[in-house]
This record gives sequence, C-alpha cells and structure tokens, in this order.
Amino acid sequence: MGQYIARRVALAIPVLIGILFATFVLARVIPGDPCRAVLGERATDEICDAFMERNGLNDPIPVQFGVYLKQILIEHDLGESFRFGRPVSEIIIERLPVTVELAISAMLFATTLGILLGIISAYWHNSAVDVITMVGANIGISVPVFVLGLLLQYVFALLLKDTFLQLPPSGRLTSGISNPPFFEVWHWQVAEETGWFNFLQFFANLNIFNALVIGNWEALWDAIKHMILPAVAVGTIPLAIIARITRASLLDVLSLDYIRTARAKGLSEYTVVVQHGLANALLPVVTIVGLQLGYLLAGAVLTETIFNLAGLGRTLFEAITARDYIIVQGFTLVIAVSFVFINLIVDISYAFLDPRIRLS
Repeated sequence: MGQYIARRVALAIPVLIGILFATFVLARVIPGDPCRAVLGERATDEICDAFMERNGLNDPIPVQFGVYLKQILIEHDLGESFRFGRPVSEIIIERLPVTVELAISAMLFATTLGILLGIISAYWHNSAVDVITMVGANIGISVPVFVLGLLLQYVFALLLKDTFLQLPPSGRLTSGISNPPFFEVWHWQVAEETGWFNFLQFFANLNIFNALVIGNWEALWDAIKHMILPAVAVGTIPLAIIARITRASLLDVLSLDYIRTARAKGLSEYTVVVQHGLANALLPVVTIVGLQLGYLLAGAVLTETIFNLAGLGRTLFEAITARDYIIVQGFTLVIAVSFVFINLIVDISYAFLDPRIRLS
C-alpha cells in the first residue's frame, strides 16, 4: 500500500508544476494591464513602469516563473496581492474555509441523497418510482445554479418568512452572533508570526467546525442554517449525477451470477442489495464523488456570488478581472493541490474497495 501511494504522489508532482506553469503563462499573455487594473486608468506611464519593475513583470516569463518557483519551494511564500497589498497565504486562510465548508456540505447532501435515490431506482427499475427519480435527476442537471439559488432564496427567505422553515438568504452568520476562534477560547498562546497560527486560523474560519468544537450551539445552528441553501443549490447537479451513476452501476451488479446465488441462499434483500451489490457497485460512484468534490473546491463562483460568500471561486474570478496575477497563481495552486489530494484519496479508496487494485 505504501508503494502504491508513493507512486501516486510522485506522478502528481510534475502535474502540479505543469498546471502552475500554464497558469503563470496564461495570466501574463491575456490582454490587460495589471498596473491600471490595480491603480486605475489615471495611472501615468512613469507610475506603471515603476509598478512593473517593482513586481518583476518586465523580466522574461521563464525568469519570472523561476523566481516564483524558488519563492514557493525555498521561502514558502506565495507572494503579495497587487490589489489587496496582503500576502496571498493570508487571503487563502481567510477565504478558502468558506469554499471548503460549502463543498463538504454540498457533497454530504449530494452523496447521501444521490446514493439513496440510485439504490431505490435500481431496485425498482422500470417502475413509476424509477421513472420519477430519473426525471428528477434530469431536471436537477438541467436547472442552472443561479436560477435554483435565486428560487431557493425567494421561497425560503421570502415566501416562508416568519415560519419555522425560513432560512437565511445570504452570508455565513447572523449579525450579532459571536463565534470566537477555538484556540482563543481554549487560551492557547500562539504567536501570529508562526505557521501554527495560520494553521489554527484556517480551521477557526470553518464556522461549523469552530462552533462545534467550542460548544457554541447558537452559532453552530446559525452557521448550518446559512449553509443549507447554498449547499442545496450547488449540490443538486452532483446529486443528480451520483444518483444516475449509482443506478447504472448497481443494475449491472444486480444482474451478475453471484447476486442470484445470494438470493438462492435465502439472504434478505437488504443483505443482497446493500452488502453484496452496493459494495461492488461503488467504484464508479467514488470516482464521480471525488471529481465533483474537486470541482466544488475549484470554486462555485455563481453560488458564492448569489449567497454573498467570499470564497475561493468568487475571489479568483475577481482577481482574474483585476489582473491580480499573484492571487490567480496562488489560488490555482491550491485548487490543483486539492484535486491531486482528492484523487489520491479516491485511488486509496479503490485499493480498499477492490483488493485486485491493491495487489496490482
């Protein structure tokens, strides 16, 4: 198993470098002036020349990339944003938790309901239940996220206002509700200059996790309520895909000889379908779950914009329009590492689900 994981990690390194180089080059060759995007249209040529020289943007692209790669690998520094004048690492620690919380919430919703609907549809295939489930899945894939998001806001924030079903239309916490970082509540003495502070601050910015570990039940319930609508909006498409893949994979497995043998032995339908059938139908489902989680971590721009969530996707979009190369590079690296890590987890899960892969 160790060699299997090591091979996957070794293959990921050139992929990360290639993605970073491609992003680095594309960010610089697309039309646009980063100086005037940051300083405004009235910036003079002298000011822009000084800006370009100060940020090393006058050097050839291979030289710039070499300096940037050295900065990452040796100095562990992702650079400083042109637009915000802050280290990119600080912006990532501040905004990545929003996207992580949204992606995990959406995938829990999509995976749980998607696999359940896939099992129901496969077991009663060609029935009215199957037809209704698959029609619902097709509708879920077809409805754009921004339409569904606005519709959910209209229904649960306006039509159901002042009822127990009312949900917040935007934001992460209601104004006035406090959710102090867990390391401050526990009186941990951590210097802000150390990497440990950044590590702890990242987890503290996960509102649901932070409220849970400190027992702040008011903030926990409020954070969950704020996350329901965006999670449903962005998780509907993955849910529909997972339901369809689960149905197709489980139908293939349920037609195999060993399933008929299990039924002939008198095993219960639950044992046959879930323990024998589903366990062997999960490989393609795990693949889809991993890919969809990676896409969500890449940033749900529309969802974060509609629900006023300052996350990874929204920040990356704003950085691209503002020609803030440093944020684009740093956030792209985070997204690439997320994809590689998720794919590694998927590969490891393959090895556990199918011993033949582990022995190959």
